[in-house]
Amino acid sequence: MARSPVWKSIADTLAGEIAAGQYHPGDKLPSEAVLAARFGVNRHTVRHALAALAEAGTVRSRRGAGVFVASRPTDYALGLRVRFHQNITASGRTPSRRLTLTETRAANREEAGALRLAPGSAVHVVEGVSLVDGQPVAVFRSVFDAGRFPDLLRHVVEIPSVTAALAQCGLRDYTRASTRLTAELAPAVMALALQVSEGAPVLRSVGVNVDREGVPVEFGTTWFAGDRVTLTLRPEDALALDQSAAQPA
Repeated sequence: MARSPVWKSIADTLAGEIAAGQYHPGDKLPSEAVLAARFGVNRHTVRHALAALAEAGTVRSRRGAGVFVASRPTDYALGLRVRFHQNITASGRTPSRRLTLTETRAANREEAGALRLAPGSAVHVVEGVSLVDGQPVAVFRSVFDAGRFPDLLRHVVEIPSVTAALAQCGLRDYTRASTRLTAELAPAVMALALQVSEGAPVLRSVGVNVDREGVPVEFGTTWFAGDRVTLTLRPEDALALDQSAAQPA
């Protein structure tokens, strides 16, 4: 009987170990050198096996970082109420956020327009990385009217949820008035934060949230790692968003 290629045997062995839970989504596999020593082959053979696993979608290679078990994409609902912690928890996974910037500064033209503020008005800016099960899935920037929420930054630092922090400032509910989606390529700094290769595809979401009176409360931009998040929109949410966007400002 013809023997299977050695690289295929190695690929099958690693795939079986991943399926058995020895390696979990997001875990880094041993280096090529370690795998070559384990299986008694050269690194070219190991590279061939890893390439086959990557083609099958079992693993993903990150330049300069290694080979990682591919994570299943996280379903992320876009609707009238977009809440990161609620969305991720509902999918059975664990959400967390790492803040990288909290500051108060003058609003630029785009921010002032989105929040209906006078040019140069003071705004709070919150930037960070959103994680699911400890793996980065998005980089975000949220901008708020500093005059309306003077203590927001203190609450954001103390509470991991922006929604909960806004509640501490007296805003109990808010809804999405508009969402704009575009595809981009990750620049170096963003790629580092998301732990992806520079130039990897990301999906940019720009949204405005409003209170019950329709007054803007948040202007947010989120860059999702393209292979880690599946954005979903139910028909009823799409209709509601469309009707909301059609309302006069």
